Amino acid sequence: QVQLVESGGGLVQPGGSLRRSCAASGSIFRIGQRRWYREAPGKEREVAASITRTRTTNYADSARGRFTISRDNAKNTVYLQMNSLKPEDTAVYYCNADIVPRGGYYRIYWGQGTQVTVSS
Repeated sequence: QVQLVESGGGLVQPGGSLRRSCAASGSIFRIGQRRWYREAPGKEREVAASITRTRTTNYADSARGRFTISRDNAKNTVYLQMNSLKPEDTAVYYCNADIVPRGGYYRIYWGQGTQVTVSS
């Protein structure tokens, strides 16, 4: 069974940094694009950053220049380095991936979601 397990959330002061990780495990044939979503209170879930298998990246305007998404294909892990954090970055962050399981069909998988709170 394929699953995504996130780590690295928590409380940080404004201007601080956090590094999130999301590891895929299970019987996996191929992982395509990977994404980090976030859902702030009272707002719709949005894509904060995405990365293709060949490491082409894209960012939400609010994240560009402060967030960096990267991936280690050998470890089936994607990372999100968040710097210069602001209170408006407070949200539940979810990782997401396009995965083809061995012997199965393509589908989108989600991590469990982790709260990131930026506050003094």
